[in-house]
Amino acid sequence: MFETDLLERHRGLRAGRTTLPLRSDEDVVNLRKQVRERAVAIALSLVDQTKLVTAASELARNTIKYGGGGEVHLDALADGIRQGIGLIFVDNGPGIPDIDLALRDGYTTGGGLGLGLSGSKRLCDEFAIDTRPGEGTAVSVVKWKR
Repeated sequence: MFETDLLERHRGLRAGRTTLPLRSDEDVVNLRKQVRERAVAIALSLVDQTKLVTAASELARNTIKYGGGGEVHLDALADGIRQGIGLIFVDNGPGIPDIDLALRDGYTTGGGLGLGLSGSKRLCDEFAIDTRPGEGTAVSVVKWKR
């Protein structure tokens, strides 16, 4: 997998990590289920559950479609009494040549609406991306319980 500092992003807050493959539509369905279960377990509001599952689905599909597949690290986070869920999507695809352009609403290279990255960024409390042409891309998102 693509080597990136983002893989250690949640290290000090991580209460547990599960790594799942992202290669098929079935993997996306499984991820959505796992994210929903963890969101319910920490009592995220229904709105925040929906936002996180939507972002997870979009980023997982991007990992498969543009990155040729990869994996996602699903982290249970704890910062004192605050709880959250962190997701880090990693692939060994071609990378993103222009991150600013890719984060612009409406920009797409695949014929979609162009809201995957930018929409995911808006749906989550934290967002980070690391990409290197020819090596891969990693995207980290976090949703905290309010």
